[in-house]
Amino acid sequence: MKTFVLKNLDCANCALKIENHLKALPGVRAASIDFSTLSLLIDADDMDSVKNAIHRIEPEVKVEPKSEHAAQPLAAGNEINRTREVIVIVIAAIFTVAGFFFHRAFSGTPYHFWEYIVIFIAYGLSGKKVLTNAARTLFFGRMFDENVLMTIATLGAIAIHNLPEAASVMVFYTIGDLLQRLALQQSRKSIASLIALRPDFATIMEKGALRRTDPEAVKIGQTILVKPGERVPLDGVISCGTAFIDVSAITGEHAPISVAVNNAVRAGSINMSGELCIRVTALFSQSSLSKILELTQNAVHKKARTEQFITAFARIYTPAMVGMAVLVAAIPPLFVPGAHFAVWFHRALVLLVISCPCAFVISIPLGYFGGIGAASKRGILVKGANVFDDLVKCTTVVFDKTGTLTQGTLRVTGVVPYNGFEAKRIVEIAALAQAHSHHPVARSIVRHYGKHITPTMWEEFAELPGMGIVARNSDSKIVVGNDRLLHREGISHDRCEFDSTIVHVAVNSHYIGYITIGDQLKDGAKEALELLRRSGVQSLHMVTGDNLPAAQAVARVLGIENVHAQLLPEDKLAVLETLFPTGKGQKLAFVGDGINDAPVIARADIGIAMGDSGADAAIETADIVIMSGSPLKVAEAMAIARRTRAVVRQNIIVSFAVKGFFITLGIMGIATMWEAVFADMGVALWAIYNSTRVMKG
Repeated sequence: MKTFVLKNLDCANCALKIENHLKALPGVRAASIDFSTLSLLIDADDMDSVKNAIHRIEPEVKVEPKSEHAAQPLAAGNEINRTREVIVIVIAAIFTVAGFFFHRAFSGTPYHFWEYIVIFIAYGLSGKKVLTNAARTLFFGRMFDENVLMTIATLGAIAIHNLPEAASVMVFYTIGDLLQRLALQQSRKSIASLIALRPDFATIMEKGALRRTDPEAVKIGQTILVKPGERVPLDGVISCGTAFIDVSAITGEHAPISVAVNNAVRAGSINMSGELCIRVTALFSQSSLSKILELTQNAVHKKARTEQFITAFARIYTPAMVGMAVLVAAIPPLFVPGAHFAVWFHRALVLLVISCPCAFVISIPLGYFGGIGAASKRGILVKGANVFDDLVKCTTVVFDKTGTLTQGTLRVTGVVPYNGFEAKRIVEIAALAQAHSHHPVARSIVRHYGKHITPTMWEEFAELPGMGIVARNSDSKIVVGNDRLLHREGISHDRCEFDSTIVHVAVNSHYIGYITIGDQLKDGAKEALELLRRSGVQSLHMVTGDNLPAAQAVARVLGIENVHAQLLPEDKLAVLETLFPTGKGQKLAFVGDGINDAPVIARADIGIAMGDSGADAAIETADIVIMSGSPLKVAEAMAIARRTRAVVRQNIIVSFAVKGFFITLGIMGIATMWEAVFADMGVALWAIYNSTRVMKG
């Protein structure tokens, strides 16, 4: 799938037509256009044929490759020449007023031709773009868009000698169209400002000299200098300097954090104090910031069910309205005594004006993208608009324990020796056996040991998921792990249950003692669970590979009643299968961070990964990534989803209600054509404004 920018695309209904046409092209496997961001996501064999197809539909639209610089798709709309367009509208309005005057003054006199002259000048000035687009639409065999409808309505008014009304409707439509494009452009800029975080340069330190370059040109291992006030351009590790950095753009947490030598820093953070030397650990394309930009910009193409419904509805709405207009114009004069064709034809023209579906087509995706942008601003990466719909329906949340509800920075809190062994020797044996493991428990023991460990010549080394490690050489066999591993190896021990995490150690099948591992709850974990309960989550669960007493101790503090302990990775998946809610439309979310959580995250209706320390596999699989790793962000994501859903529903209800009201007035002969224009454009403008409220939330 490749992303392209669509320039000079200023019509939501046109975007929908292009998308539908591209999907039907041979060689196009998938295509999605988001009018909010003016971006095209497509999987096609031949882009030249795609560009030609777009050109046939909308000749002014240009298809350009997406640049990696800034949030280009978000800011790629037309640069509106406001002054020129306003001047044209003012001149057209002056001629329209003159047309009204001549209509009254010269009607029935030899000078009535002046009315035609000034009206056609006003009509041509204000309607040039509409008439051109309508002609092109009809030329390519497509019947229904707002340009065709406006052209038919206004030419119909001219045909029944309502010339001033035809010109005034076109002027009002042009004013509304300009206001709508300006509002939409401002909305795009507001959204773009939330995620336009890409630094313009990186300062490389080479042989004592400094050189500025594009962040994409920096290689892994090079050292960059970041001065106070500058944004960190790439992920790396601090090699010299100390500073406070603002990570709110990445994690949504606004409190500055202190960093020093050997601390990792992420691209997108802002250096607030001292100079920092940073050794680059990832290319720009692999950095945290790049992933945020990519995920956020592509998220809009995973359309919510509401968007899909509106897309399908728009295909039948306009033709249905045209059909209704034809019936309104034809039926009463044929079957109602005293009904005049001109009167009912005028009412039919009003229906054509109000039948444009742009308010629907614009407001729904813009509302969802506002939600995606608001979440991104708070360090919550939502990978699709469809995720918001599922979050609103979420009634069951399952949490992993270590690294999700607890900090995951485990530490040794005690050593209990057996059979004459010393505590130091037990730690040493465990550290030597686990030196190459990346499991948090193993790393905590190695850190506690504190000495340099040379590569151990184990003849056999096996890390058993959910159990521990078995290492073997010619002299000894070391077993380091949990109670399940001891039973598997047939090692005798006198106690199985503990209220904390325990690592048992055995040498040559003889039990020599155990190490207790402590962890701390994450800040806000308890509050997060309470907020979830208030938001409508009915069932909270915790799953862990830890022993049951240790898991229950954490659950008691958090108030979680449903605990599933001593689970292997495949056990977590099996447990999850039993927890899916049975209610219609109810959804389950799983929150985890480890690589062994990736299958469970993928299976859940909503997979949520902790991005601060989470494994890449879990992050790639997840529907939502919490960059700060705070459990509170899970509740915040649900709040944003509800707010987004509410705004989208408001847009739909108001659009339907206003259009339905004016359709009724039009059929009754109460609403005029220019009132219909106000209603149509007014609804679109209100929907755009309402959608931006999600971002400000």
